[in-house]
Amino acid sequence: MKPFMSPVSILILLFFSLTLLNDIQAFDVRQHLSTATRYSVAESNYVPSDIPKECTPIHLNLVARHGTRSPTKKRMRELDSLADHLEVLVREAKEHHSSQQKVPAWLRQWKSPWKGKLKGGELISKGEDESYGIGIRVREKFPDLFNDDYHPDVYNIRASQVPRASASAVAFGMGLFSEKGSLGPGRHRAFAVTSENRASDIKLRFHDCCENYKDFRKNQKPAVDKLKEPVLDEITSSLARQYELNFTRQDTSSLWFLCKQEASLLDITDQACGLFSPSEIALLEWTDDLEAFILKGYGKSLNYRMGVPLLEDVVQSMEEAIKANEENHAPGSYEKARLRFAHAETVIPFSCLLGLFLEKSEFQQIQREEPLQLPPKPPQNRSWWGSTVAPFAGNNMLVLYSCPSKSSNKYFVQVLHNERPTPMQGCGGTDFCPFDVFKESIVAPHLKHNYEAVCKKELPMLKPETSKLSQLFRWLFLPRNDDTRSSKVEL
Repeated sequence: MKPFMSPVSILILLFFSLTLLNDIQAFDVRQHLSTATRYSVAESNYVPSDIPKECTPIHLNLVARHGTRSPTKKRMRELDSLADHLEVLVREAKEHHSSQQKVPAWLRQWKSPWKGKLKGGELISKGEDESYGIGIRVREKFPDLFNDDYHPDVYNIRASQVPRASASAVAFGMGLFSEKGSLGPGRHRAFAVTSENRASDIKLRFHDCCENYKDFRKNQKPAVDKLKEPVLDEITSSLARQYELNFTRQDTSSLWFLCKQEASLLDITDQACGLFSPSEIALLEWTDDLEAFILKGYGKSLNYRMGVPLLEDVVQSMEEAIKANEENHAPGSYEKARLRFAHAETVIPFSCLLGLFLEKSEFQQIQREEPLQLPPKPPQNRSWWGSTVAPFAGNNMLVLYSCPSKSSNKYFVQVLHNERPTPMQGCGGTDFCPFDVFKESIVAPHLKHNYEAVCKKELPMLKPETSKLSQLFRWLFLPRNDDTRSSKVEL
């Protein structure tokens, strides 16, 4: 007897099938690429503060990541190796008479789109558009801040000494100052972008100058890779069963990287990304977010405390703006914006210094210098997403407001992350914070940690009588008994 399904059961089954189909169709892998995600001004459920009408912006600080870039030379070599191994896997499958119908057509003769390129890591046109668009929107949002004639002391633009960062600064400036000059049809104008030597730039490339951090990252990376292994192994087994190819864990890692590059740079989502289900992509995204959390974010206080010079620079610029405002300096005689362009390794620690993406209890843990729990594994909810914290062109803006009618607090700071007002737990969960409270609750605890003390490697002190030189001297010149004759001196 055939099983009978009632009309109600059929309707319920159809409903859940359509719901699942809609979820799959709504899933856009381009929004789930961790820090390789392209920039967008995402919608937020957070309700921003109402800024009183009498409050006017008097200064703006920007800390931005460079826009979307091409793969680095090292990563391009990885994709070339992937192409070679995929060719081997397909050939082996043919020799073992496996079904070739299960192997995606694109994969059978795939070659890296970047094969033969000699240079990498440069800003691409999509990245230029991202930074250019931010520049235009910043001027539109804060017209009173950008109504002065351009001067480098009024609009101070800085970039790390890496071409993709300075190119992003130029693209941003072209948007910010468009139609403000006389160059070409767009009425552009020339402007200055300054950089410090990357070997000593402790404001925008502090991660390059901090010896203790470099040691930490080198020592911690194997442990992070170990955390990723169960996810990669599970997905590798799934790919091998589905496509009957003998994929390795490294293949899965490289295919995920290829997926991110194809989706972010080329808008191709049906090749490497098509190998993974949405749930698998969620897990792979989580492993990337986990790595960013541990090696760049809240995973260790060293990650962000080495960014204190940048935080000090931000606060100093705001204090100078307050002084200029109090002394009624003439327009054009003082700095109105300090605009910085750097890297994920800059933006992520700076976000942590501000205490963004934390619950109240987590902020209290940070204040007590206690470690935080790692971002929970999908499908659990989490607040730490690489695609939000530091996508390409991700940014933090701190806007200083003067509020004359406020009796107790005359100056306020608003924090915008990726152009959206963002709550700070150190300011009671608001995005609009009295400047004095901002300094006391958010900035001051970090200033206890000096950059030199945080970053400089401590050399072990050798007691004179046990030092190598002392041992050598004694071995050469002092009378030796049987014990000293048999002792080994390690030089």
